[in-house]
Amino acid sequence: MTTRRTFLTQAGLAAAGVLAASSLLKASPFSPIAGIQLYSLRDQLPKDVKGVIEKVAKAGYKEAETFGYDKDKGFWGLHSKDFDKLLKDNGLKTPSGHYGIDSFFGKGDTDDLKRYIEVANILGQTYVIIPSLNGEFIKTVDECKGVAEKMNKAADICKASGLKLGYHNHNFEWKPLGGGATFYDTILSNTDPKLVHMEMDIFWVVRAGQDPVKIFEKHPGRFALVHIKDRDKKNPDINTEIGKGSIDFKTIIPKAKAAGVTHFIMEQENYTNIDPYVSITESAAYIKNVLHV
Repeated sequence: MTTRRTFLTQAGLAAAGVLAASSLLKASPFSPIAGIQLYSLRDQLPKDVKGVIEKVAKAGYKEAETFGYDKDKGFWGLHSKDFDKLLKDNGLKTPSGHYGIDSFFGKGDTDDLKRYIEVANILGQTYVIIPSLNGEFIKTVDECKGVAEKMNKAADICKASGLKLGYHNHNFEWKPLGGGATFYDTILSNTDPKLVHMEMDIFWVVRAGQDPVKIFEKHPGRFALVHIKDRDKKNPDINTEIGKGSIDFKTIIPKAKAAGVTHFIMEQENYTNIDPYVSITESAAYIKNVLHV
């Protein structure tokens, strides 16, 4: 399958102000916000980036997680400042972006990482997310420990620029390495929890045969973001609209909130007999009205 390698009133009346203040007192300091990973619309974005972003906002999303930045073409022909303006004009914030830094893990080259940090700061993002890793880097436990150490170093570089480093999983992270070890357990154990933040892709966790709730309970505070991505009941290798699939989000999402997750990002990589914009709108409504994000 395609991966990311090849490619987030003030009230005018006194009474309203009182109500708002009351709500804030009851709320968590970090209220969860629903967003969309723009990879969901990777086929549409190159054709009409402005139109796509307008439709994302119309669908009900408040945040957009980016991907696919190109040093020459920017975001589908828009330079970072212009893309930032497009998001803001449509009422969208972007808490995070997926930026591939295999060059850092392979040769220790910091050029790409520093470029992405600059872009992330222009967009006002908080997290630079590693979307995946070259499998050649993580074939043994020692190699995984080495990657974890490089994650700490990359996170230090991000921190110096006011950003945080994150890691997004697929399912290969749970491939046995011998002695009961996996890549995912290794990086959780060998990265600084104050520096390296995890973005759980719930679909891939479930597909790997793991339990998201158990992972949240075992590692509270390690997860800042999640991908809400449902699993088709008839074909479990692909996605479907949130709420139509087999993943029990009604149980998982409250546990994610309790574990400290503050950004809930819908992603759908496949569409079956449905217009993508209808699909993302249906998912947004379910996330808001049923999952209360």
